[in-house]
Amino acid sequence: MSQDIKKIVLAYSGGLDTSVILHWLKETYQCPVVAYAADVGQGEDLEGIREKALNTGADEVIIEDLKEEFVRDFVWPALRANAIYESAYLLGTSLARPIIARGQVEAARKVGADAVSHGATGKGNDQVRFELTYMALEPGLKIIAPWRIWDFRGREDLIAYAKSHGIPVPVTKEKPYSCDSNLLHISFEAGILEDTWKEPPEDMFVLTVSPEKAPDKATYIEITFEKGTPVAVDGKPMRPAELLAHVNRLGGENGIGRVDLVENRYVGMKSRGVYETPGGTILRIAHMAMESITMDREVMHIRDSLLPRYAEMIYYGYWFSPEREMMQALIDESQKNVTGVVRLKLYKGNCIVVGRKSDVSLYDPDFATFEGDEVYNQKDAEGFIRLSGLRIKIAKLLERRRSAV
Repeated sequence: MSQDIKKIVLAYSGGLDTSVILHWLKETYQCPVVAYAADVGQGEDLEGIREKALNTGADEVIIEDLKEEFVRDFVWPALRANAIYESAYLLGTSLARPIIARGQVEAARKVGADAVSHGATGKGNDQVRFELTYMALEPGLKIIAPWRIWDFRGREDLIAYAKSHGIPVPVTKEKPYSCDSNLLHISFEAGILEDTWKEPPEDMFVLTVSPEKAPDKATYIEITFEKGTPVAVDGKPMRPAELLAHVNRLGGENGIGRVDLVENRYVGMKSRGVYETPGGTILRIAHMAMESITMDREVMHIRDSLLPRYAEMIYYGYWFSPEREMMQALIDESQKNVTGVVRLKLYKGNCIVVGRKSDVSLYDPDFATFEGDEVYNQKDAEGFIRLSGLRIKIAKLLERRRSAV
């Protein structure tokens, strides 16, 4: 294997898996390994990651701050679509993987690497998300997925390997579940959560207080949208990462954004995931409220009919596919008038729309009123209903005629 690979860029997090992978790649392929770490808002000490990677054998470490790009180019486009997988999951990890993989590919180009590697297992979705991005952006790169080719069977084997090779292993008490975080969400899975009857422990949650412990007084906020994209909170303009972080804090303080879901992985099995997405939950509710007064009915219905497929594309790892890009263009076109302000009440796990306004609103109380107006003639409804029900009426008449014979 070693003669086929000249230099590898590894997606590196500094955890047990990627620390072992880093050393294993060096040992197996006998070539330089570059550790690539992307800051997508996971809140970790990235300089500490640099030091650990170098101490574990990395020939070079590349750390990039991608928070603004992540929110602007990945989270906001999905928000404009109201994207949600299986009616519950706001795609936090699904949106983060392609930008990390894209950064990894760009790093490979810069350092002249001919291979990329990741720490995703052979049973999950992330392996697909990483590798489809590699293939879409730089098809000539060789892909190394250690979990699919090495002899290690599980975490205990990794710990033993780490200790035998002097790789630092945290001595802190191991969490009985795995988690992944970024600026959009934090996810929890495996371990104690594999029992679908067992309620997640309260001390597991990081971003949100429990609704029972949230303030007894409601918090009111206003979200300003321009063409479907949030641009300000309570009248204060904010950059994408700043805005999402701000709304995350407000949502977390009010116990908003927890989801407990048994979802269908792309590889075919069901998996339980518990998610905290406070800001994303608030912004999606606000966005739909903004659309309710600014988007044409038929445009909305066509867009909504495509949402399950759009969310599925992202979940399955097809962010950099022609079909996702085509659908994104349609979605973004639908957002050209989604501009205005939505007022929300945050209270004990609930996000309630209490107001919406727009200079381009399609709602007019003069037209919606039950009082007299000059635009709508109520007598016109009679013919409309007769024609709408004609096929149903004919079918019933024919059915009765046949039964009478």
